[in-house]
Amino acid sequence: MPIRVEVALRKAVIDTQGNKTAHKIHGELGLHVDQVRIVRVYTVEGLTAAQADQAIEAGALHDPALHTAQTTPAASDFDWLIEVGFRPGVTDNEGRTARETLRTVLGLDKDAKIAVYTSTQYLISGKLDRHQVEHIAKDLLANELIQRFQISDRQSWAANPGFPARTAAVTGEASDTVETVDLSAMDDETLMRLSRENTLALSLEEMRCIRDYYARPEVVAHRKAKGLPAAPTDAELECLAQTWSEHCKHKIFSSRISYENRENGTTAEINSLYKTFIQGSTKQLRERMGKDDFCLSVFKDNAGVIRFSDDMNVCIKVETHNSPSALDPYGGALTGIVGVNRDPMGTGMGANLLCNTDVFCFASPFHEGELPPRLLHPRRVFEGVREGVEHGGNKSGIPTVNGAIVFHERFLGKPLVFCGTVGTMPATVAGRPSHEKKALPGDRIIMTGGRIGKDGIHGATFSSEELHEGSPATAVQIGDPITQRRMYDFLMRARDLGLYNAITDNGAGGLSSSVGEMAQDCGGCDMDLAKAPLKYDGLRPWEILVSEAQERMTLAVPPASLQAFMDLAAEMGVEASDLGCFTDSGYLHVRYGDRIVADLNMAFLHDGAPQMRLKAAWERPQTCCCGQAPEARIADHQEFLQTMLGRLNICSREYVIRQYDHEVQGGSVVKPLIGAKNDGPADAAVVRPQLGSDKALVIANGICPKLSDLDTYWMMANAIDEGVRNAVATGADIRHMAGVDNFCWCDPVQSEKTPDGEYKLAQLVRANQALAHYCLAYGVPCVSGKDSMKNDYTGGGTKISIPPTVLFSVMGVIDDCTKTMTSDFKRPGETVYVLGLTRNEMGGSEYADHLGVCGAVPQVDAVSARTRYERMHQAITSGLLTAAHDVSDGGLAVAVAEMALAGRTGADIDVDKVPALDCPLPEQRLYSESASRFVVTVADQNRAAFEALFAGDFLAPIGQTTADGKLTLRAGATTLAGSAVEDLAVAWKKTLDF
Repeated sequence: MPIRVEVALRKAVIDTQGNKTAHKIHGELGLHVDQVRIVRVYTVEGLTAAQADQAIEAGALHDPALHTAQTTPAASDFDWLIEVGFRPGVTDNEGRTARETLRTVLGLDKDAKIAVYTSTQYLISGKLDRHQVEHIAKDLLANELIQRFQISDRQSWAANPGFPARTAAVTGEASDTVETVDLSAMDDETLMRLSRENTLALSLEEMRCIRDYYARPEVVAHRKAKGLPAAPTDAELECLAQTWSEHCKHKIFSSRISYENRENGTTAEINSLYKTFIQGSTKQLRERMGKDDFCLSVFKDNAGVIRFSDDMNVCIKVETHNSPSALDPYGGALTGIVGVNRDPMGTGMGANLLCNTDVFCFASPFHEGELPPRLLHPRRVFEGVREGVEHGGNKSGIPTVNGAIVFHERFLGKPLVFCGTVGTMPATVAGRPSHEKKALPGDRIIMTGGRIGKDGIHGATFSSEELHEGSPATAVQIGDPITQRRMYDFLMRARDLGLYNAITDNGAGGLSSSVGEMAQDCGGCDMDLAKAPLKYDGLRPWEILVSEAQERMTLAVPPASLQAFMDLAAEMGVEASDLGCFTDSGYLHVRYGDRIVADLNMAFLHDGAPQMRLKAAWERPQTCCCGQAPEARIADHQEFLQTMLGRLNICSREYVIRQYDHEVQGGSVVKPLIGAKNDGPADAAVVRPQLGSDKALVIANGICPKLSDLDTYWMMANAIDEGVRNAVATGADIRHMAGVDNFCWCDPVQSEKTPDGEYKLAQLVRANQALAHYCLAYGVPCVSGKDSMKNDYTGGGTKISIPPTVLFSVMGVIDDCTKTMTSDFKRPGETVYVLGLTRNEMGGSEYADHLGVCGAVPQVDAVSARTRYERMHQAITSGLLTAAHDVSDGGLAVAVAEMALAGRTGADIDVDKVPALDCPLPEQRLYSESASRFVVTVADQNRAAFEALFAGDFLAPIGQTTADGKLTLRAGATTLAGSAVEDLAVAWKKTLDF
């Protein structure tokens, strides 16, 4: 019988988690409760009552100084009790850790069959009815996709003080059932029903292609000779679906597009957006750089690798985890960050993890109104995603150094969760270049790390479809950063000892993708799924093959190193399993014991998917882009500035930043918050990979989805410019800078569900054109990237499509991190300059959105910007500047206000002196969001040298920093606003002060 061990805080200890929950019930649901107390419950199978008492006595599951632990109910003195626990089959990381703790404390063998399942009791005191308590359970405490809950009042709990425990074996064996799927007689409707019902996400053309492949005479003969059925097995069909998924194959980016620009009457045939614009622009740049090319590995591994120094390389990867985060914000975001950590781990021979980045796109956390089916409230998504990334990064010991949060009403349908990781690699590992790897015939297929479960099945195909009411729960994964950290430490030792030839992560598609991709090196593999360790009984072979259960890596280990590899894994407590060997057979050969599960031709698996043929048609949207002066004027500039500082896309992110560890490993130089009180905004992060050296990396990003409805070409141009501009403002050299493009798009394929697909595809074309143009103009090659398509929600008669969004991440190298720059005003009496031209470009601006006016979309002059950015690097490294800040959301007024509040130093600014074109109104000079501009401060002794350096550029002194603690904005002799700097700080910080 299961034994419940209930852990409660002692009465003298403040229940901070309970108080936090009570605060959230009031703040997020508008319900008042007197008190919330929390009890942790561990339901244990496989122990006797005496063993449970021994574990309690030893403090195995609690801290005796803070808690009491007992096998009888701990709950008392409450009005309502809500107990929340995981559904059967969902990964329970805390339960797994508790199981290992009990084995250690009780001295049990590692194979002892113990299971531990965790749940949480919320003891609520307050005058609530059952409907209100159900509201708390469903809309705050439990995610019904992966959790279940039970509600009891005091009387019913006294009669039945328990909660049904999950039951599942700790370890187990799979069912060896392999089914065949006869496609030969299926008509089009049946083929598509098969694809939909099994979450294969395959198109009709792809289903036909698979059907026709299995009818080929040579395929029939081969299968007959192997003793295989003529029809595909379920594992083969699932493997093809994962490999051919939009998530893995990037079919839209690889498609042949007939593009028509109806605005100017031109047409073009584009054979692969990726090869033409992204890969193509990087290739041109590398040829242009010649011997100065710092790129080492681009677009062919898990992360892009560049040269950092003679003895070190660095790599970077940014991923998205949008669909899982929509269903389970915490679990989806947690696996997003620990998953992207594995990309550098699996790059080349493996990278040490240096730092994380994250960018989130949400609907307003203050959203009001009824939500469509299956959608969670944006506040809940916000909190879950924040906590998931926090736990994943902090528990892994990796600093989170840079990020952003963007709000837009259409992210209600699906949030965007970008997670990035930067890694470092010795230039050589075991005598060979660290960025190179190759699996060889005869190498053993070794899986390390976590075990395989149902979590993450159909993750890749699910992420290749729109979100809908029937999206599968099994697609959601639950990450375990502690298990992954242990595996990571082991892998770095194995790397340095030269114990393997190749490594990659078990990401989308699980073993089917990791082994399938590595087998391309040598031409095949022979893998036995019966040897794969499982979390519980009952998995079928195809599920083992495609499960994306977390914390796993696949390696190619030469036979001569196998024993040393396995011994090291055992020494470091990491599970490692030998699943077979790599071959040169030309086939992905998969068995379950002696039974053949799949036998797929490698060429068909990786190159057999038919190329999509799509149409794109561009017409300028019917929005006001005339660029005329807006009619709306500001009556009270002082009040308006404070309102702007409090807008969601401008206000402080301190609430989120403070919960991330950006100091661990000790390499952070410029941190996310800077200034006199360490609460001002930094433009970029600076991190030292080698603590004994001043050479550093600058990490920044640009993202501008608010411009997409105007023109995605200029959205992309502004995103690139913003990312580069942020890095340059902090001291980066544009001549040693690499980019990462992450496209998140709504469905761009014309269909009955997407009648405007040709226009949305044209938006994608224009964004890619801009990426190539501006990467080439700035000399910034893309070294890695990812796309996430189908970011739409359909349900309850509603379709919500995200605004087309591109995150452009930037990684730059700076030789001396002591010569970096921050945005805060440093002292009174220095001259404030504006660099760059302000135009009447109010389209998409925070000003225009707030007042409901329109205007021209900001354009980017790459030639003048590139020159300005080169000079900025020289100015910073020469010590000519004391502060620098890019001008972005909110325009000049917000930029100056942020510099003032960061430094707690005043300034007197005359907007009439701002270099401007067609900006007759002070509102336009203050709030236009024209690109490529900076505000800088210069000490008197450096003014002449500074102005000489920027001769010929758009440059003007617009005021002075002051000692009066006020930011004064004037238009000539007319004072527009005079705000105390502390009042600006309060306005900036209060919106997200949860």
